[in-house]
Amino acid sequence: MATPRLLERYRNEIVPELAKRFNYKNRLEAPRLDKIVVNIGLGEATQDIKLLEAAQHELALITGQKPVVTRAKKAIANFKIKKNSAIGCKVTLRRAMMYEFLDRLISIAIPRIRDFRGLAPDSFDDRGNYSFGLNEQMIFTEVDLDKVMKTHGMDITIVTNAKTKEEAFELLKLLGMPFTKR
Repeated sequence: MATPRLLERYRNEIVPELAKRFNYKNRLEAPRLDKIVVNIGLGEATQDIKLLEAAQHELALITGQKPVVTRAKKAIANFKIKKNSAIGCKVTLRRAMMYEFLDRLISIAIPRIRDFRGLAPDSFDDRGNYSFGLNEQMIFTEVDLDKVMKTHGMDITIVTNAKTKEEAFELLKLLGMPFTKR
């Protein structure tokens, strides 16, 4: 299996650039991606299980990996959710699959978002992880538009081993994430 092009770029260009900016003495001090979690929450799936099956199929097409069904931890009467009922699905990507997905997200999917002005640079948590949401799954070219039952969004969390928000921001910026100007 060939090495993903984003991983090659990370090793050859981004690590030396980060080492120069943050004065790392060793290449291994540079922050790197640990995993990417893609999550779809469908509260309506309690009434119609076909929505959940369709979302699972689409998420499998988008990520190239079979999703895990997420279940409700407790009952919420106002939303007609019973304990342990299926309410969504998620995929955790690591290693080569993670870099392939991030490459497709940055270079193909995000430019297809209507009226896109950039991702918010302030969505980092204290540990250097970045989370953002997408409003519709149809920006991915893998999804067949004729077979979409219902449009739904997804949450994407990029987990890094960066020590600070600034290091994580620089890592993702160098990887090509289209942030708005600070």
